[in-house]
Amino acid sequence: MLKAGLIGLGFMGRGHLDNYIRLESEGFPVKLVAICDIDEEKFENKFLSGNIDVGNAQYDFSKYRLYTDIDDMLEKEELDIVDIALPTYLHAEVSVKALNKGINVLCEKPMALTVEECRKMIEAAEKNNRKLMVAQCLRFWPEYEYLKECVETKRFGDVLSGYFFRGGSTPKWSYQNWLLKKEKSGGVILDQHIHDVDMINWLFGTPEAVSSIAKNVIPGSGYDIVSTRYIYDDGKVITAEDDWVLNGDFGFDMIFRVNFEKGNMVFEKGVLKVNPNDGKSFTPDLPKDDGYYREIKYFINALLNNNDIEVASPYSTMETIRIARAEIQSADNDGEYIKL
Repeated sequence: MLKAGLIGLGFMGRGHLDNYIRLESEGFPVKLVAICDIDEEKFENKFLSGNIDVGNAQYDFSKYRLYTDIDDMLEKEELDIVDIALPTYLHAEVSVKALNKGINVLCEKPMALTVEECRKMIEAAEKNNRKLMVAQCLRFWPEYEYLKECVETKRFGDVLSGYFFRGGSTPKWSYQNWLLKKEKSGGVILDQHIHDVDMINWLFGTPEAVSSIAKNVIPGSGYDIVSTRYIYDDGKVITAEDDWVLNGDFGFDMIFRVNFEKGNMVFEKGVLKVNPNDGKSFTPDLPKDDGYYREIKYFINALLNNNDIEVASPYSTMETIRIARAEIQSADNDGEYIKL
């Protein structure tokens, strides 16, 4: 039985909590024993909701040992796993602390604010012979997994073009509003757009260059809207956009549209539709569990079986940060092409 500690009870942290509760109820060999959050009110179920429907339950926190100090928890608890769902600027520091104490780490996305911080996380994992995984959940999302399989097997031929979008309301729910502080979150590019940067990296590898235009709307937040073109040597046309100032009744949406030589596929409103050029469209039969559940289960299985982290290796997710930093550099220079 693996013992886990969760650090951070924002809405994504609560999403992780939901899945530990589920895994335990299914008899999976993991037990969440401790939770840490600086805001004691969260232990009284006083929460702000995020932009997606996760972490909205009422919890019985009497089941867990509760902490408001990370060092205190790491010192007192004997843990196999630390699950880090903290503000981005703390990811590297806390991951390294846990790894140096011999604890395996699952860290929420993005990996960190800079490539150098990512490198320190990897060095700590390797030095202490512990596993490190970044929770880039789209790599475990069934519709994106299906897309990945079609790209790799060329089921519909080579990719001609791809468009990726996510966006929604301004994130005003974070502790002390950290999400809207550029130095803590990296703005929309590192916090939200990073999902599609990571997906493009996972699907197609590192582009030759990127060109981004972006706009700041909220003072101090960094960029709030971004549109990026990714240049590949085979000439495929790849674009990704994000906008977290889509307020009013917009809600939240994530979309992809990928065109192949022999067909195309569109994912929107939670439904994947495949359109072969020479046949009828169809919706593939995919696993029903979402990426949040499947990524945690994957990480725990890797620990139980001593398998390498292959789907979301730390080197691969560090490369995602390198691409995103190049996008920021490009946006800072009015869309200049930045070579990678």
